[in-house]
Amino acid sequence: MTIEGAPLHLEDAGRGSPAGFSRRSELTAETRYRLLLEISHRTRGTLDLERILNLLLDSLAEHLSFDAAGIFVLRQAIARSRVASLGDRIAGVTWRGFEPRSARTDPLLRDGRGIVGHVIETGEPVVAPDIRVDPWYVEGRASTRSEIAVPILRDGRVIGALNLESDRLAAFDDRSLEVLRFYAEATAIAVEKALLYQELLEARRMETQLQIAQEVQARLLPAAPPSLPGFALAGLCIPSSRVGGDYYDFIPRADGSLTLAVADVAGHGIPAALLMAALRALTRTHVCFGATPVQLARTLNRQVPDSMAGAAFVTALIATLSPEDGTFSYVNCGHDPPLLVRRDGSVERLDAGGPLLGVVEDARFVAGAATLAPGDLLVLHTDGIVEVNDRAGGWFDAGALTTLVAEHRHQTPQGLIAEVVGAAREFLGAVDFEDDVTLVVAKRL
Repeated sequence: MTIEGAPLHLEDAGRGSPAGFSRRSELTAETRYRLLLEISHRTRGTLDLERILNLLLDSLAEHLSFDAAGIFVLRQAIARSRVASLGDRIAGVTWRGFEPRSARTDPLLRDGRGIVGHVIETGEPVVAPDIRVDPWYVEGRASTRSEIAVPILRDGRVIGALNLESDRLAAFDDRSLEVLRFYAEATAIAVEKALLYQELLEARRMETQLQIAQEVQARLLPAAPPSLPGFALAGLCIPSSRVGGDYYDFIPRADGSLTLAVADVAGHGIPAALLMAALRALTRTHVCFGATPVQLARTLNRQVPDSMAGAAFVTALIATLSPEDGTFSYVNCGHDPPLLVRRDGSVERLDAGGPLLGVVEDARFVAGAATLAPGDLLVLHTDGIVEVNDRAGGWFDAGALTTLVAEHRHQTPQGLIAEVVGAAREFLGAVDFEDDVTLVVAKRL
């Protein structure tokens, strides 16, 4: 590497001294300036973290002698985490003189052991003239006799570590430490830029994955309500984030009746969406085999813990609607009771059933039933629509929903859903809800 036509060397380096430096050498202001220029010239033009780390080790090899070296860089999002293993926290690593290894599987890095782990955890440098008596050393290379490691700091945060090892005793001294610390300081900016770029790429990948997940979940919900003689149907699900844990479905049965299902998986985001997909698969499978609402509730209660690894619970409303006589047979599994709105405006809450799914192993579920006369309608919903609160601390609660659906009972199902969502958003003073919101309306014509 040359700058302005001249090779860069530390002026008073002594080839026969430890680590290639005379013990009388000083890191002068001019040397610091030229080293900064060299690092800048080497790393400009690339934001690839692996390439930058290799360029930095190439430069370092010209100024300090070593037999093995490593640069370790932490993921910024979890750099201070004490929960994730050190191996999980390492975003990039470049090795020289070591057997090939992975930061995730190497026991020293995975468990945060050894001199490098100590430096990253404490932010303090270590000079080990004789590794055999160093309290932090754990063997990673059989021929190593001495080691030096310094943290890479940025704004007081540890973002990585520089580590050098030598096959000679006392190969590194205080002057080596001064040079290595300066080198770590000088490389911090280049490393952080690469990390930020890497995180930007990761964010873009996550955005793409979220978009795909959103599209997949949208396809899991009914694209349109089915045709049911004598009834009008509508449904809507609004996730509070890109994807959510609410589920609703219309599942035709062999006898001409229709299964209606509304469920709420605890949680939000991708984890809840994955659980919602599992619940949908279980529900549809058992309905296709002719399960009644009670049978389905009992089966789901047994299978939900296995499908969700005991990580969540589910509230659900499972029902069968008969077009012949308007009979609505249902089981309420710890869910918000559906509202049966009569033609005259009176409202009944349907709460027969049992506990939420996946909590009580031998839970008992009982069926409830109601009959819809012409002009009557059912409103099934999740708790997101009745747990809306405004900035003043008021609540759009079950009472507000009951009043609203009774007032607008003459609307079509789609129109009624639009009225409810619009009123809740107006009450909230915002478009986005804090929880997933699902509404299903069935009206007998």
